Amino acid sequence: MAAIITEKFRVHNARQFKEDFGESASSTYVFIGRPYDWADENNPPAPANGVGEEIQAWEDMLALKKVDPADVSHGIKRYNWTSGTTYDEYSHDYSATKLTPATSKNNLYEARFYVLTDEYHVYKCIRTGRDENGTVVASVNKPTGTDVSVLFEGTASDEGGTNGMPYLWKYMYTVSASDTIKFVTNDFIPVKTLGAQTEIFGTHTNGGLNSSADNDGSSQWQVETNAVDGSVLHVKVDNPGSGYTDGTYSNIAIDGDGSSGECQVIVVSGGLREINVTTRGTGYKNASIDVANISGIGSGSSGVATPVISPQFGHGADPVEELGGNYIIVNSRLEFNEGGGDFPVDNDFRRIGLCQDPFAYGTTNRSTNTTMKAYSQMSLSAIGSLKVDDTIFNASADGAGVAAGRVVSITGTTVSYLPIANNEGGFVSFANADTVYKTGVGSIGTINSSITPPEVAKHTGRMMYIENRGAVTRASDQIEDIKLIIEM
Repeated sequence: MAAIITEKFRVHNARQFKEDFGESASSTYVFIGRPYDWADENNPPAPANGVGEEIQAWEDMLALKKVDPADVSHGIKRYNWTSGTTYDEYSHDYSATKLTPATSKNNLYEARFYVLTDEYHVYKCIRTGRDENGTVVASVNKPTGTDVSVLFEGTASDEGGTNGMPYLWKYMYTVSASDTIKFVTNDFIPVKTLGAQTEIFGTHTNGGLNSSADNDGSSQWQVETNAVDGSVLHVKVDNPGSGYTDGTYSNIAIDGDGSSGECQVIVVSGGLREINVTTRGTGYKNASIDVANISGIGSGSSGVATPVISPQFGHGADPVEELGGNYIIVNSRLEFNEGGGDFPVDNDFRRIGLCQDPFAYGTTNRSTNTTMKAYSQMSLSAIGSLKVDDTIFNASADGAGVAAGRVVSITGTTVSYLPIANNEGGFVSFANADTVYKTGVGSIGTINSSITPPEVAKHTGRMMYIENRGAVTRASDQIEDIKLIIEM
């Protein structure tokens, strides 16, 4: 059975996932863990998609930090505008038999059809530049400006030559300075939809502006406001044909189920060379150019021109869906030993993940704490030679009935540790007054208070994302800026 999962479905799932971060009935946490070496430190293993991996992530977990909704964004792949690079043009009809012109993709959302400039402006390619023979050429004129209605056109002599066609670009939005810091990576950039059009977020009307949307006063708001559903910005020459009368033919109607669209057809050497949209029209879902019936064009044949239909609601109305924003970018900054020391600064970590709705320790209630430690703590009478990553016991030798732990942090005489199995596979708890031993050293000191449990109830909630990586060493004067990219 032939079937597809549409890009709209992926974007929908991304939107639902993003909304979860802002739900009052939900709490999502970034966590760090695995403070000890991999078998091969240069090659961290890929996480297994199974219960066992989730259990291990909980066992190795060090600390969690709640994700603020403002630290979550839709994302799209990053394509920097670079002089000398070819780019695909937006079109509604790519398929296995009709590939994108620059990268030969059969799917728009796998194509390089938008760019990020060094001013952090995002533009969509409306027309790929071509020479007089219709061959794709590289872009050498960087799109500039933030005009919401005028397309940026490259220089014909640079992009396609005197008789060719330069690139056409539509301004979409600008990545703000704050979003740049939070969400821009080498491979991804943030994208958002403000929702100026009433229809986008489910308020189905006969059109108009959404007064309840997030009008931030930006140029993007103007782009969304001015978007026209079913407009035509570009007409492709699929086949130039032959035998037509050379000349420029104006006021040519764009036929179909929309209205008011018009274009200018240029014939050179008997073939269709270039078609320029002069009136974009509105309401098109189906559109065509009747080349044979253009007055004065002559008795040529085989010329095919395809008007390119805008995305739903119009070009620029919904950048998230329009550019394929099915990625979610989560940003979390771990600042020093924040949370009153919940995040230790005297050890490293090798695992990052997302956990949704874990319980607070000793309860069956979803935690709402900003940060939580996932390790236990003991206070010792003496520390001696004890250091992080050491293994400790409550007996001189490991074995059945023995409590074991891995030291993850030491502050004064307070030792933070993760419980581990003894060599018989049992998990036994340390207790007040136990003597603590270190292998090869002997006794270290005596526990002189009750064990402080973790703040999170382990193995609760839903493990949403796990990433294994090389060691990240923490320090008391260091901030880790974590960016997680999740594809739906």
